[in-house]
Amino acid sequence: MTHVILPDGKAHSKIHAMTPQAATATAERAAQLEATLRSIIRGKDEVVRLALVAVFARGHLLVEGVPGVGKTTLGQALARALDCGFQRVQFTSDMLPSDVLGISIYSALDQKFEFRRGPIFTNVLLADEINRTTPKTQSALLEAMNDGQVTVDSHSYALPQPFLVIATQNPVEHHGTYPLPESQLDRFLLRVRMGYPEGDSERAILRSQAGAARLDDVRPVLTAAEVVSIQQEVTRVHVDESLVSYALEIVRRTRASEYLSLGVSPRGALALYRAAQAMAYLDGRNYCTPEDFKPLAVPVFAHRVVVNAVYSSTMKKTEQAEQVLSELVAAVPVPL
Repeated sequence: MTHVILPDGKAHSKIHAMTPQAATATAERAAQLEATLRSIIRGKDEVVRLALVAVFARGHLLVEGVPGVGKTTLGQALARALDCGFQRVQFTSDMLPSDVLGISIYSALDQKFEFRRGPIFTNVLLADEINRTTPKTQSALLEAMNDGQVTVDSHSYALPQPFLVIATQNPVEHHGTYPLPESQLDRFLLRVRMGYPEGDSERAILRSQAGAARLDDVRPVLTAAEVVSIQQEVTRVHVDESLVSYALEIVRRTRASEYLSLGVSPRGALALYRAAQAMAYLDGRNYCTPEDFKPLAVPVFAHRVVVNAVYSSTMKKTEQAEQVLSELVAAVPVPL
């Protein structure tokens, strides 16, 4: 049995093992979820797929892009389609950790402190413009993202499950931003960049009722319990030993690269493993192939490495990391 904790604080039971028929039905709903998101986020099919990889791999998603390209819309649409608890926090420079986690308030009536839960106690937390708040407030999310709990005044409180942080950030070159530290970036399973839509996609956005009006039409596709069931199914996707060696070789080369002062951590290696399992599941397979690992290496690793001064390029730091990793991955032999 698996107990799914919803925002109401109650534990709801769910059978751990699924019948083949139930597994097929759940996989079909996962495909329906992807189609629903693609109808809202036009021309960003890869971003939608990676968002679902993060959900089903029990990870968190960092979405980067200039204002107005649909970062917040992606988070809102995903939360609506999952039918889970949802909170949106608009991060600002004057925000305190207690504004996110909650605070203990003294009750004169009961003569004791009572903990008032913050917006982090939900299933899907949309951390909007996370790099506009100070590092102190950014770090308040570390324990929640890593351990699924929050500690306030020496007391630990479990977070609802499933728990997903979708954080949006403006490019670090923009005024009034605080770059996320490496420890914070390492907690995100994936980082995706949302650029401007292509011509046909942008035309479709203008012609259709995209945006807030269409968000109101999004209907739930999965429940919280079904998301947890899918997450369990994903962990059972088979990964051949040759693919494990392939992933570890990519990781090893990031640590040995002359262009990187910081390579991929063991947490990053595990993130690629879990993400590849989720990618295979979304493609309807119970086993991984090299094509599940190779295209995920950049979105899983690029925000975890640091490019040094040896790598000479006029590109932005994020683009430099992606370029170095792309060249590195291309040089690693793919197992047959």
